[in-house]
Amino acid sequence: MECKVSWNGPSGMSFLAQTGSGHLVNMDGAPEGGGHNLAPRPMEMVLLGTGGCTAYDVVLILKKGREDVRGCECTLKAERADTEPKVFTKINFHFTVTGKNLKPASVERAIKLSHDKYCSASIMLGKTAEITHSFEIVEVA
Repeated sequence: MECKVSWNGPSGMSFLAQTGSGHLVNMDGAPEGGGHNLAPRPMEMVLLGTGGCTAYDVVLILKKGREDVRGCECTLKAERADTEPKVFTKINFHFTVTGKNLKPASVERAIKLSHDKYCSASIMLGKTAEITHSFEIVEVA
């Protein structure tokens, strides 16, 4: 895996990232840090990537289990250390899984498998942060 991050120049603290798969992502800093608040912060991107990683796993595991999953949202709420390095210290992952006749045990199992075995990002963040999970199931007609 490879990516390149380039500073956009002396007028601020924005960066353009290019992924190995050819996608572009802008990032910017907070105004108090010299940024212009025009794009997500780099640490927000870490959190976003972790949410995407685990939601991907949960959907895939449920589909492989032949569950009728129709939607999956993962809301992450994180706390960071007050001093440098300002690592994540607590992260709650709340899943809202939508589907037809979804079994709570299946959803819980998918979340557990993702966070214990498959989601590299959340397993890595778990080295510094207390990770918690919650979920709700929304039944569709």
